[in-house]
Formats: sequence, structure tokens, C-alpha cells
Amino acid sequence: MTLGSHQTSIGKTQVHVTPRWIIEVLGPFDLDPAAADPRPWDCAAVNYTERDDGLRQPWFGRPFLNPPFDRYVVPLWIRKLARHGCGTALLHARNETDWFEPIWESATAILFMADRLSFYRPDGTRQPANSGAPPVLVAFGSNDAERMKASGIPGAFVPNNWTWRPPKASSHQADLFDGSAP
Repeated sequence: MTLGSHQTSIGKTQVHVTPRWIIEVLGPFDLDPAAADPRPWDCAAVNYTERDDGLRQPWFGRPFLNPPFDRYVVPLWIRKLARHGCGTALLHARNETDWFEPIWESATAILFMADRLSFYRPDGTRQPANSGAPPVLVAFGSNDAERMKASGIPGAFVPNNWTWRPPKASSHQADLFDGSAP
């Protein structure tokens, strides 16, 4: 599966541990429903690993979500966080994808981070390359949005003052692409 001419959606590993500084700035969190195992540090007080199947477990408190990337499963994680109503997700800023739709529908705020991230391996060593895509932090609930806004993390903070609608061509766009000559 390729995302672009030079990026694949599935890397050599699906274990990409969130940089500790993000947790320190935005935390503390009560639950990490997609925690790495093993991991060099906890992202929350309670950590569900793949063995626990965090999608099937009850969520509580304030979750932090860095889901395993699979374009077919990511929307399930995001929708569960949106239904929970509070928490923060770390994702790729792939706002043109179908899996970003629940974010447009339900997020309280989005922080399009200024710099790409380098994730960590389960042994705590930094991965040599960056994530290969721009990162975004997504807040669900006003508490998470306020923490994100006050965090000082460089980037563009966008509060949810939009009204999401399924994309439709405007009448002007339809005129441009109806096949008739200008």
C-alpha cells in the first residue's frame, strides 16, 4: 500500500512509541488503549496492549491514543475516542483520507504540528528517521483542547469552529469541469 510516490502506509514495524515530551507537556493521561509492549515509558496510568485489544476494552478517564497505523483500523480507534468524548490522539495529518472524517465530524481542536516527529523503539532508542508524514494532535473535549492550546507545541492550533459536510463540488467547480469550453 502506498500513500504517495515514495511513502508506504505500513513500515517495517508498527511499534512507534510516542516521544516522552509530548506526554509530559499534554499529560497526565489515564488510559493508553494502544500501548506498545514492551515500551520504554508509559503514556498513561493504565496501558492496554495488543494482547488486551484496546478497541474492545472499556475506556475511561482521559485517554491518549497513538494507534497502530492501518488505514482500515485507524477510523475505528478515532471513532471510539470521539464517542468517549475526551482525550487526545496523535496521528498523521492525512486530512484528505476517509479515516480523517471522524476528526472533522467530532474533534474539538486540531494542532497541525510544525515539525515531523521521530518516534522511539520499544527499547527507548530514537528511530533514526522521522515519521515520514506531518503529525497532528487531535483533541476531543474542551479540557484536551485547552491543554493542547496552552502546551507551547509549535504548529497551527485550529479550534473546531467548522461545520463538516461531505465534500460536494460547488456549482462553480461543476461549471469548470463539465467538459464545456470556457
